[in-house]
Amino acid sequence: MAVTIQPLLQKCTTLSHYKQLQSHLITTGLFHLTRSKFIEHCATSSATGTLPYAAHIFQTLTSPATNDWNAIIRGLAQSVQPARAIAFYCKSLSVLPCKPDALTCSFTLKACSRALAVNEAFQIHSQVVRFGFIADILLQTTLLDVYAKSGYLDYAYKVFDEMPERDVTCWNAMIAGLAQGDCPDEALQLFKTMKDVGFKPNEITVLGALSACAQLGMVQEGKNVYGYVKNEKLDMNEHVCNAVIDMFGKCGHVAEAYRVFNEMRCVKTVVTFNTMIMVLGVNSEGTEALKVFDQMSKEGFRPDNVSYLSALCACNHSGMVDEGVRLFETMSKDASVVPNIKHYGTMVDLLGRSGRLHEAYDIINSIPITPDVVLWQTLLGACKTYGNVEMGEKASRKLVEMGSHSDGEFVLLSNIYAAHHRWKDVGEVRNAMKNKQVKKVPGFSYIDVNGVIHKFKNGDKSHSNMQEIYKKLEEIMCRIMEHGYVPETDYVLHDIGAEEKENALSYHSEKLAVSFGLLKTSDASIIRVNKNLRICGDCHQVMKLVSMAYEREIIVRDRTRFHRFKNGLCSCKDFW
Repeated sequence: MAVTIQPLLQKCTTLSHYKQLQSHLITTGLFHLTRSKFIEHCATSSATGTLPYAAHIFQTLTSPATNDWNAIIRGLAQSVQPARAIAFYCKSLSVLPCKPDALTCSFTLKACSRALAVNEAFQIHSQVVRFGFIADILLQTTLLDVYAKSGYLDYAYKVFDEMPERDVTCWNAMIAGLAQGDCPDEALQLFKTMKDVGFKPNEITVLGALSACAQLGMVQEGKNVYGYVKNEKLDMNEHVCNAVIDMFGKCGHVAEAYRVFNEMRCVKTVVTFNTMIMVLGVNSEGTEALKVFDQMSKEGFRPDNVSYLSALCACNHSGMVDEGVRLFETMSKDASVVPNIKHYGTMVDLLGRSGRLHEAYDIINSIPITPDVVLWQTLLGACKTYGNVEMGEKASRKLVEMGSHSDGEFVLLSNIYAAHHRWKDVGEVRNAMKNKQVKKVPGFSYIDVNGVIHKFKNGDKSHSNMQEIYKKLEEIMCRIMEHGYVPETDYVLHDIGAEEKENALSYHSEKLAVSFGLLKTSDASIIRVNKNLRICGDCHQVMKLVSMAYEREIIVRDRTRFHRFKNGLCSCKDFW
């Protein structure tokens, strides 16, 4: 007899409702016919206490069917402890009278995806093949998703390439995996291929493509994706609009981001405002960012933790110290928001960048939560900027006590010593790095020229146009010296001659990228460079002078913000 309880299950919104329905089904003799569906709905409900109750019902079963196991595994897979679903799956293999079905494997693979349990996914992959489920497109897509999210892109690609048929979901999983896995250029190429072979990208697809454009700073590709979004009316989705705003912001096109924000056809959310505030902030538009922050309240939105953090970051990037301090005090009085470690870290950075090192130090020592390494690293960075050896050594000792081995803090302390010509101390720091096997993250920059990404490392000589690039760089250095350029050699971490220090600085990756940009782009265009690390003081000075000497606007996106160089000035006002 077919029994349908779905309408009743959909009305259950609390644990009490589920218990009442179960009692009704038991007394009417229908529970054994609807058991699996009931357990599944109970296990996957968002109501408090329903998953443990579903597990309790499961434990009372003398002979659970495959569907019963699937129900619990599915619930655990989407819970805060997805690894428990994997353990449940392993248990099912030893006690089930029949083998798991495709759904069992699919739910467990979703748990692997959420828990990033790639080793377990490898084993389930082999079992999927052995059980004969490999042709199941849902299973293949879930498997692809696990590998992609775990960073095993080669395995993800292999699954993708071997799929006998594909749907939009598997294309989305592959594109998102590439975009999130340091292969944004491949994600964009796959997005184009998807359209070329006749598939229609949906909201999820364009989110991956927009993320890739944002990472690469490829604004023209981003505009193309946005054009598709508008044509297909995908801009009625607020998540897509937020991603478009973020993409334009990360490409340095603040006006475009602001226009999308103001002309959104869908309803704005708190996330929309937060995104716009952050975009304005990282582009040194602190005053505008605070206006948008105030606009939130006027439009009936209550700022959350992220809103305050975005606004504080905007003050930080724009050197608006007093405004940032006032904002932090306002947040501290807002009962709905509790300052977290990121808010305190931003305040330490804001005060440290402005030279108020002792105030920054006092904040770290007075916060009601345990300071993390980032706070001490931030203070150490400020000590480097202002050459404060004593406080820099305090911060460094704290980091050692906390067991931190980041390359950044060693380099910062070395910079402080190098600036004071304390070469013996520089040597000791370098020896400590060797002993602890800490390796400095290599700097690299890339530039998009005519839709092609060109990547440069410090001192790079691998580019096909390298001879031209170095010749152009020599011309640049000579030309900016006529405008007063003096190499900032204080932070070269070697006790070597002045000329060798100048050479060490000259071949930084962003200088090579700008040199290539001057060679290969039109005089009227903006040169856009992305860098994986914070731009150094010497490169910052060079970019300002190049923008003046060549009358070119240059935008450099480093690890934390945008620097817009024009007419010999930078948007950061030398506060970064």
